[in-house]
Amino acid sequence: MKAHDGMYIDGAWRPAGGGDTIAVVNPADEQVIGHVPAGTAEDVDAAVRAARAAFPAWAATPPAERAARIAALRDVLVARKDEIAETVTAELGSPAPFSQTVHAGVPILVSGSYAELAATYPFEEKVGNSTVYAEPVGVVGAITPWNYPLHQIVAKVAPALAAGCTVVLKPAEDTPLTAQLFAEAVDEAGVPAGVFNLVTGLGPVAGQALAEHADVDLVSFTGSTAVGRRIGATAGAAVKRVALELGGKSANVILPSADLAKAVNVGVANVMGNSGQTCSAWTRMLVHTSQYDEAVELAAAAAAKYGDRIGPLVNAKQQARVRGYIEKGVEEGARLVAGGAETPHDRGYFVAPTVFADVTPEMTIAQEEIFGPVLSILRYEDEEDALRIANGTVYGLAGAVWAATDEEAVAFARRMDTGQVDINGGRFNPLAPFGGYKQSGVGRELGSHGLSEYLQTKSLQF
Repeated sequence: MKAHDGMYIDGAWRPAGGGDTIAVVNPADEQVIGHVPAGTAEDVDAAVRAARAAFPAWAATPPAERAARIAALRDVLVARKDEIAETVTAELGSPAPFSQTVHAGVPILVSGSYAELAATYPFEEKVGNSTVYAEPVGVVGAITPWNYPLHQIVAKVAPALAAGCTVVLKPAEDTPLTAQLFAEAVDEAGVPAGVFNLVTGLGPVAGQALAEHADVDLVSFTGSTAVGRRIGATAGAAVKRVALELGGKSANVILPSADLAKAVNVGVANVMGNSGQTCSAWTRMLVHTSQYDEAVELAAAAAAKYGDRIGPLVNAKQQARVRGYIEKGVEEGARLVAGGAETPHDRGYFVAPTVFADVTPEMTIAQEEIFGPVLSILRYEDEEDALRIANGTVYGLAGAVWAATDEEAVAFARRMDTGQVDINGGRFNPLAPFGGYKQSGVGRELGSHGLSEYLQTKSLQF
C-alpha cells in the first residue's frame, strides 16, 4: 500500500503538524518502503479533541448499532486480507503464509467476536433493588507494538468501540503502514468521524503525549515492562485507568507422562513463530532429568528445520539485542545445540533459530525476555522443582503443560503463577481472556473480559 503523509483525525486524512517523517524499512532486505509523518504533541491533541467531541454520540449509540459497525469493519478486513498480509510481510518481514493465517486471519476472528459481543453483552443488569449499568470509560489512548501490528490494534480498538468508547491510536513506528490500512478500513466501514483517530509517531513524543493527555480517560498499552512501568506511573499520578500487556518468559512444562516428541516439537514451533517476537512464547522448556537428553536432541533437530522458514527480526537494534543474549548465554555456561549469534544471511535482520541446553534458572537467558527465536531447556527433578522453576521469574503471562491426561496437566497448571496456560496443545480461543500476572501486566484482552476493561460501573438504587 502507499503510505499516507497525514494523520487520520475526525474522519479525514489531515496534514501533520510537523515536517519530520519516519522511514519504514523492510527488515528482510533493509530497503526503505515508505515514510509516515512523525506526529507531534499538537497532532495528538487534535486527535484527542476529535475523540472527545465524538464520544457523547457514540456512547449513546445503541449496542446493536455499534455491533453493526464492528461487523462492517470485520467485512472490510476480510475483503482486504491479502493486502493486509502483504503489508505486514513488507514492514515486519513475516513470511507470507504466517502473515496470511495469523497477522491477517486472527484480527478478522477477533473483530468478529466483538461484533457479536457488542450485541449481546449485559450492559444493564438487576441486582436486588439496584440497576447496574456498564458505561464506557471515555476516550481511550491505544499504544500498540510492532510484533503483531494488526492483531494488537484490533484487540484494543474493537472492544473499545463495542463498549462505546472513542479511540486515539498511536501504533509502533516500525509498522505504521498496517495501522494506516486499518484506518482506511475503519473509514470504509462507516464508523462515525472522530470515533477512531490515528497518529503515527515516535513513542517518546507522540506516545508520551497521548499517555499524559489530560483528556484521555484510559491508556491501553502493549509493549515492554519498562515502558509499561512509566505509563503506569504517569497514569497513576493522574488517577487514570490503564490496561498493560507487558513482557513474558513463559514456561513449557513437560511432565514425565507426556508424549515427549509431540511436546518438544510443538514447543519449538511456538518459540520460532513470528521469529520469536511473541510476548507469550514458551521460551523456557522444562523437562524431567530422566528425559532431558532425549528432549535436547529432539529440540535441536526441530529447530534446524526452521532455518529457512522464519523471517527476520524487526530492525537492526532488535537483531543486535537478541545476538547479545545468545552471546550472554554462552558466556554464562549454557550449551549451544542449535543456531548461535552468527547472522545467517548477508542482508536483513536475521537470527538463526537457537536452542540452549544446560540452562540453569538463574541464568540471564532463563530470566529475561529475549524476544527472538531462542529457546532455553532446563531440567527439573520432580514436580515441586518444576513448579519452583516455572514460577521463578518476574513474569507470568502464559505457559503450557503436557501430561498423559488433561487432569494431570490441569492440576499442575492451576499452581502456575501465569495468566494463560495451554493444556496438551490447547487451541487459540479468541474469547478467552489474555493477560498476565506479576510484571506481565494489568488487565485482560479478548472476549468479554477484554470488553469490560473499557467499561465503568454505575448503580442506581430503588
